[in-house]
Amino acid sequence: MMNQTNHSLKTESWAFALQIYAKPAVAEACLRLQAEAGIDVVMFLMATFAAARRGILLAPSDIQDMDEACRPWRELIVQPLRALCVALKSGPPPAPSLATECLRTHIKTSELIAERLQNDMLADWLQQKGPESRPGTREELRAVLRSVVMLNLQSRENTQIVDVSSAIEDIVAAAASIST
Repeated sequence: MMNQTNHSLKTESWAFALQIYAKPAVAEACLRLQAEAGIDVVMFLMATFAAARRGILLAPSDIQDMDEACRPWRELIVQPLRALCVALKSGPPPAPSLATECLRTHIKTSELIAERLQNDMLADWLQQKGPESRPGTREELRAVLRSVVMLNLQSRENTQIVDVSSAIEDIVAAAASIST
C-alpha cells in the first residue's frame, strides 16, 4: 500500500509539471530542449520540481540514476506513442485527415497518461533522495537543469554544440514565479 507522503509527492509533482508547462514560453522551451538536446521533458520537469519545490539539488550522478530509473518506460512506451502522434500529423496517407486526427487525439491522451505514470515513477525515485529542505536558488536550479541537458547531449551520437541557455532561463523564471 502506498503511503500518504508518496501519494502527495506524486500529486504535487504532477500538478507542478502541468502548472509550469502552461506558463508562457515554457512549452516552447521544453520542446526546443527535447528537439535540440534530446531531453526527456518529464524528467527535466521533475528535476525542476525537486530543486524549486523540494530543495533537492540533483548531482550529475543523481540525474544519471533518475534517467536509468525511467529510460525503459520512456523508450518502450512514451517515445513510440509520441512518434505515432508526429507521424499522424503529416502522413502517411490517409493522414492527415479528420479521421486520423481523431486517432491522433486518442494517442495524445495515451501519451499524457504514460507521461503521468513516468512522473509517478520519478516521484517514487525522488522520495528516496531524502527530506525536503529550502527551495533551491535560481542559480542552483540553472546548474541542475544544465546537468540534465549535458547528460542528454553526452548520450547523443551527434553531439553538436547547442545554446540552450535561453530555454533554461525561461524554465527557471517560470519555476520562480510559481508560489510554493
